[in-house]
Amino acid sequence: MLANHTTLVQFLIEERRRHPGASGDLNGLILDVALACKAIAYRLGQGAVGGVLGSANAVNVQGEVQHKLDVLANDYFLRATEWTGQVAGMVSEELDEPYLLPTQYPRGKYLLVFDPLDGSSNIDVNVSVGSIFSILRAPSPGEDPTVEEFLQPGCEQVCAGYAIYGPATVLVLTVGTGVHAFTLDRGMGEFVLTSPSIQIPRTTTEFAINTSNRRFWEPAVHRYIDECLAGRTGPRHKDFNMRWVASLVAETHRIMTRGGVFLYPRDSKDPSKPGRLRLLYEANPVSLLIEQAGGIASTGRSRLLDVVPTQIHQRVPLVFGAAEEVLKIEEYHREKNDLPPSSPLYGERGLFRAALQ
Repeated sequence: MLANHTTLVQFLIEERRRHPGASGDLNGLILDVALACKAIAYRLGQGAVGGVLGSANAVNVQGEVQHKLDVLANDYFLRATEWTGQVAGMVSEELDEPYLLPTQYPRGKYLLVFDPLDGSSNIDVNVSVGSIFSILRAPSPGEDPTVEEFLQPGCEQVCAGYAIYGPATVLVLTVGTGVHAFTLDRGMGEFVLTSPSIQIPRTTTEFAINTSNRRFWEPAVHRYIDECLAGRTGPRHKDFNMRWVASLVAETHRIMTRGGVFLYPRDSKDPSKPGRLRLLYEANPVSLLIEQAGGIASTGRSRLLDVVPTQIHQRVPLVFGAAEEVLKIEEYHREKNDLPPSSPLYGERGLFRAALQ
């Protein structure tokens, strides 16, 4: 297989040759992350046989129950990247504060932020999960970073990617030259390029949203989803399908593979959380990938990658995917969001409710 495919190593070397002044540190860090993803894929593949399923009897900074594999995956990321001299520090979903490297290791010129195991609530039922990561330049290379140095808008990312652990393990990556997918050849232990230059179609007839939160949605979201559900007889004049996996990586990968639009919008369920997804290590890397693949990523009101973080675990609303749909959702927020529903289409007994009866 390798004779007919470009490996991740070859791909990164070719990218570096386009920038003769590059040191190779970014390539090294990406390969270290890929190594962590291989280790996670192996342990996930063991399932119950490996004794890694179930709760770790702990709660992370998000207030979420940690699974054994959350802790293990976090450790794989730290151990694979801390010693090589490419990173200055790290932020993880599973750690309260930024991770400072052990004193014996050199500090590099990049910052790594990551969600080591996204969708971990799906592990015990054997549904696809993944890892998400983002690489930023360290403002003070060679030194321990401050918290403030991690608070860079997503447009400053130099690399973003995710690994999805399903029937195949796939690493999806951008270094600013498009989005490329690499499939793990388990026999050789190498990621090989299988989907170069991914592009998301501008239009779609598929959306993903957690409808159990409907009662907390803003009017703009009610309008958009009701119009989708109205199908050919409604204002959109076409039928839509709905999907929901409850794994950001799986949702993103489906859109990368066949298009669609994903919504985890702002809602009123918890006023202290204007959104559900974490900005630094979930929304930002996914948004960079989406934009590099020709899609749009938004807060529902404006470009996600322009949001300036204020906290390392900050949450944001996120809408991404097919450009025409995301633009329409932004338009609805501008036009209707502050107005009470006035049409039966958007009211309590609107089409969405009828569709469920």
